[in-house]
Amino acid sequence: MLEPISCSSTLVGALTHRGGGPCQVSGKLWRMRKFRAGITYLFATTLLVVLATFMTMIAPEPTLARGLPLGRLNMPAGFKISVYARGMTGPRSMTLSSNGTLYVGSSDKVYAIPDADKDGKGDSVITLLNGLNDPNGVEFHNGSLYVGEINRITRYDNIDAQLTKAPAPQVVNKALPDNPHHGRKYIRFGPDGWLYVPVGAPCNICEPPDWRFASILRMKENGTGLELFSSGIRNTVGFDWHPQTKELWFTENGRDWLGDNSPPEEFNCAPKKGMHFGYPYCHGGDLPDPEFGKKRKCSEFTPPAMKLPAHHAPLGMKFCTSKMFPADFKNCAFICEHGSWNSSKRVGYRVSLVRFKDGKAVSYQKFIDGWEQPFGVWGRPVDVLFMADGSMLVSDDLAGAIYRITYGN
Repeated sequence: MLEPISCSSTLVGALTHRGGGPCQVSGKLWRMRKFRAGITYLFATTLLVVLATFMTMIAPEPTLARGLPLGRLNMPAGFKISVYARGMTGPRSMTLSSNGTLYVGSSDKVYAIPDADKDGKGDSVITLLNGLNDPNGVEFHNGSLYVGEINRITRYDNIDAQLTKAPAPQVVNKALPDNPHHGRKYIRFGPDGWLYVPVGAPCNICEPPDWRFASILRMKENGTGLELFSSGIRNTVGFDWHPQTKELWFTENGRDWLGDNSPPEEFNCAPKKGMHFGYPYCHGGDLPDPEFGKKRKCSEFTPPAMKLPAHHAPLGMKFCTSKMFPADFKNCAFICEHGSWNSSKRVGYRVSLVRFKDGKAVSYQKFIDGWEQPFGVWGRPVDVLFMADGSMLVSDDLAGAIYRITYGN
């Protein structure tokens, strides 16, 4: 016969005793309760680990509750980063008005961020426009704000004087496709006075259903004369003109589902109208598409000026015109890499720098990284813009912020 054992002073007793008096159980019952307590403890410990892991994914740093962990960002010596504005939902493309008001596009809103005291930080974030059809593209031109939605371009006149109540929109052009796949617009007026508007391919890989898709289009200031400028472009959401050569340069996102390292993203140059950059037949200048590559040869198309790493998702880009930055940064291109989704490992999530020599892209290096950490991703850069004082702004649609990068004291 098993001897009774007192459990009131044991861990098992603490776990199994429900009353207030002494606990006397048989050795067999004690072993059963001990087994159950062990299982309960193991389950509780596992659950706590899972919950702790999940919480680090959704709130990777305690500092996120107080502010963004800018200390985790890496950049060259002498450069500093601060928050210019926060409190937006998915800020993306940016444009600057003549009086210094920053306009920011997003998935359904356009924000205005004035800096009247010129202290290098936005005074407030104003929701200027709401309920639009993915107004990613914004461009300030001759006192008006041009907005690029999925299927149209609109214009808001005398906008700087009407931030509390935007004027009614003037429709500039509504002849754009309404397909949302790769439909976000990035709009800019070129040195020639034409408004340039890209239209992405309505798919991962396909032959465009009509001439407007997989292209960069352009139109006159009043929206007339819509024409094809460049074709064979899967999707670009960022371009600029070289300050010296006045040639158009643009980023391009490569197709998906060809592995972690293929095809490359592209940095392209279009010095003239009518160039074809290969999509959907050829990727990176020398990689025939497995589905469409037999229809046309890679030699028929313009190769990229520079191949960029696969799945980095290069979006907004600007040439450096800053007098604040060191002289060797002049006319370099800054590219925002939004980061991967179609890769077995996280890549991108940084701002990169392309250096030029004699108008040619000759080197590529990271400029800012640190938004991707072992605990997860806390930021995704989208667009870049230079301010009148020479500082550089970078939008982040994951953190809902605009950063300001400066150099020196």
